[in-house]
Amino acid sequence: MPIEIKTGDITKEKSCAIVNAANSSLMGGGGVDGAIHRAGGPEILKECEEIRRTKYPDGLPTGEAVATTAGEMPSKYVIHTVGPIWGRCGDECDELLASAYRNSLEVALKLGCDSIVFPAISTGVYGFPADRAAKIAYGTVKEFLKEHPNMRVTFIFHSDESRRVFEEANGLTGSY
Repeated sequence: MPIEIKTGDITKEKSCAIVNAANSSLMGGGGVDGAIHRAGGPEILKECEEIRRTKYPDGLPTGEAVATTAGEMPSKYVIHTVGPIWGRCGDECDELLASAYRNSLEVALKLGCDSIVFPAISTGVYGFPADRAAKIAYGTVKEFLKEHPNMRVTFIFHSDESRRVFEEANGLTGSY
């Protein structure tokens, strides 16, 4: 399975699509969301405003995904998805997080992408436990790749420590 795990800056990745761990407003924010909006420039916000105006006037629901241009970044698209906020999602937390990954992959497929880069969705200010999120993310992607083996998936982390948590949670050492 073509899965890569690394430390780096998602805004510098040259991939068909990068995933934005967005908030439901789609108007930018902190963390990965703010970094993507800053690096991509005003075109991303303009497209997000249009999505809000035409498709999701109340905001993008948790677990759903939509695409915009990547603006000034080297990728072609940004796929915006909203992960669950830990402590507010009850018994649905795990499924909502899996849906965010699965729906992002489905959007990438519809766009004709053969590569996608994910951050650690919901593990920052949304408070999802990183080891639990790692298992859900990796399991969801592995399942998707059984049906779509030509898609290359990268998980990128802002620190070596975050990457290590992901690898340990999934029992990964060496190649995957």
